[in-house]
Amino acid sequence: MSFNSLRFTQRALAAEESLEANKVRTLVAKHLKVDLKRVTDEAHFRDDLGADWLDRLELMMLIEDQFAGVEIGDNDADQIEVVSDLIRYIEDESVSAVT
Repeated sequence: MSFNSLRFTQRALAAEESLEANKVRTLVAKHLKVDLKRVTDEAHFRDDLGADWLDRLELMMLIEDQFAGVEIGDNDADQIEVVSDLIRYIEDESVSAVT
């Protein structure tokens, strides 16, 4: 693989991750009925977005439905506190499902 093709592959992966991240942010905003601008990477589900435990449970189920190969266990769900945690989890699970 040449340097240029490697750069292209990296850009393509970054663009795909960005699309996934935007999809996650949009799903979170719609599910929690908050403005999309509030759903930043640092936004805390409970403190910033007002999600209680049921909102979070429903959100995790929605994510599993929307992203093939993503299953969020109870222990993992408890560790997902901010939006970037969720995005990173989905990206990691998506990569694991491919390999």
